Formats: sequence, C-alpha cells, structure tokens
Amino acid sequence: MFSDSVAGVNASANLYSLIETAKANGLEPYAYLRQVYEQLPRADSMEAIEALLPWRIDRT
Repeated sequence: MFSDSVAGVNASANLYSLIETAKANGLEPYAYLRQVYEQLPRADSMEAIEALLPWRIDRT
C-alpha cells in the first residue's frame, strides 16, 4: 500500500520481519536495530553477521 515498487515492498517486508523477530526474542526493536546498524559495517565474516541475528545478539 505504501510502497511504490516491488523492491520497496520487499525492503519493507524484510524490516517488518526483523522487527517482529526482535520482539519475539524479547528485544526492544529500536535498541536492537540501532545496535545492528552500528555493528554491521564492522562485520567481516558470516559468523559476525549471524551474531547480529535477534536470537543470537549479545545483550550486554
């Protein structure tokens, strides 16, 4: 409804999915996304990226 393209729909769906998965794992979505966006540029391996998934995020 609010997306102008298929790519926009896909991007929105991915973001909504990530937010809902964070909630399901007991994380506050804004804080989780902020942590991910801060750490993702420094992720240099698949393991580092996977460590940012909501069920694997370091809560400290």
